[in-house]
Parts: sequence; C-alpha cells; structure tokens
Amino acid sequence: MNTATCKALCTQSWKDLYQAAMCESNVNKLPERIADAETALIMRARELFYTSGDRFEEEESLDDAMCVLNALRSSLKRRPSAIHSASGSDSSRSA
Repeated sequence: MNTATCKALCTQSWKDLYQAAMCESNVNKLPERIADAETALIMRARELFYTSGDRFEEEESLDDAMCVLNALRSSLKRRPSAIHSASGSDSSRSA
C-alpha cells in the first residue's frame, strides 16, 4: 500500500470503510474494499493498544468486523464467478 492510500485511510473512519466493504455490490471492487477496511481496522487496533482507558467495546467491535471481513473474503474465494472476474482468466482454459 502506498503512502497516499495509507493517509487516506487514516482520515477515514474504520467503520465507514467496513460499511463500504459490506455494501459493495461489485464483485470486482470487493477485494479492494475488504483490504482497505482491514487496513483501517488494524491501524485503529494499534491506536487503541497504545492509548490508556477502557476501550473494550470498540476493541470487540474491531475483532467482530475483522472476522466478518475474513468470512467475506473466504466466500469470495469459493465463488467461481468471483475468482474468474477477479483473476481475469478464462475458466474454459483450465479444461
């Protein structure tokens, strides 16, 4: 990920990026949305690690969101049409 992308993710809430991934209907854009949300989640988790105070609810929300994104990514890998679209290869060649 380049620096400009990282800075853009820092200014955007992890919740917004998570919501964008969850609402993305274009299978070709979904992997990028998932990756952006995961990056924002990790960055926020690191921020929380270094701050004092009780942030248990947000930490739990971050964990839940990461699990959902992982499940979404896994479901994409099992969809032949998503794999075909994302890789740009012709599935008829593999026969």
